[in-house]
Amino acid sequence: MAQGSLDLEDLPGVGPSTAEKLRESGFLTVESIATASPSELAEVAEIGESTAKKIIRAAREKVDIGGFKTGKDIFEQRKNVKKLKTLVPELDALLGGGVETQAITELYGEFGSGKSQIAHQMAVNVQLPPSIGGLDGGAIFIDTENTFRPERIEQMVQGLQVEAEIPEPKEFLEHVHVARAYSSDHQMLLIETARELAEDLKSSDRPIKLFVVDSLTALFRAEYSGRGTLAGRQQKLNRHMHDLFKLVDEYNAVALVTNQVMSNPAVFFGDPTKPIGGNIVGHTATFRLYLRKSKGGKRIARLVDSPNLPEGEAPFMVEQAGLKPC
Repeated sequence: MAQGSLDLEDLPGVGPSTAEKLRESGFLTVESIATASPSELAEVAEIGESTAKKIIRAAREKVDIGGFKTGKDIFEQRKNVKKLKTLVPELDALLGGGVETQAITELYGEFGSGKSQIAHQMAVNVQLPPSIGGLDGGAIFIDTENTFRPERIEQMVQGLQVEAEIPEPKEFLEHVHVARAYSSDHQMLLIETARELAEDLKSSDRPIKLFVVDSLTALFRAEYSGRGTLAGRQQKLNRHMHDLFKLVDEYNAVALVTNQVMSNPAVFFGDPTKPIGGNIVGHTATFRLYLRKSKGGKRIARLVDSPNLPEGEAPFMVEQAGLKPC
């Protein structure tokens, strides 16, 4: 059953006032109820824990989650996974054919390593037909550091070298939906707004197939400084990433998040940089790509973590015309 067609009031034991309390606490969908803990639900809705358990059980039945599936079922489900190409052959080979849908791909690296450039390029490529590596879809771009530039989209569209008729750059820009986040709470709220927009465009000729958060951690890092606030920050970051994960799973879309790095002074040999967000981001992101600058304007992408692909590296160039092979 489509989750978008269910209201919280459809659940037994959830009246208008309980539904309002749940929505105010961020439980906007039946699926979010199904994945909540009874104590959490009981606290925010001001109900008994046994009532909360019944509501959660009913929500799980309605959205069909919480049970076991066979490996064969998962294999069939994996057939729906699509690949969005970067159109840089070495980079696509490193990623096993492109960036996967139903997964979060994290790009981390220093300033100028190409994170935002890849995000812009994918907002262009996602609109291309599947025959040349696109997904015939639109993009949602959550911008936390004022990095989105429509001029870059225009340059990248003009720089496309594909065997297909390409629409005008303005048409590409129409299918990139940008929202600027001003705080970590606002950033988390925008995921829900993104869900509503994705639902509205689901049957259009450009359904949302790419969700970009550039950057994932900047606002959390700025607002939660000092060790005393670390637990609260990580908890919020964890929820934010899981909300994003549920979103791309539901719409069979790509999630691309960029992340900053910090220097680890304890490292004497090798690269001292490590991504912000610690284990929360590391464990929730499905694929992790470390980007760094190299000689002659080259960038190197290193696949650091993946459930099914070997570690490796791929070089690429960032030119005015977009991402290009070396």
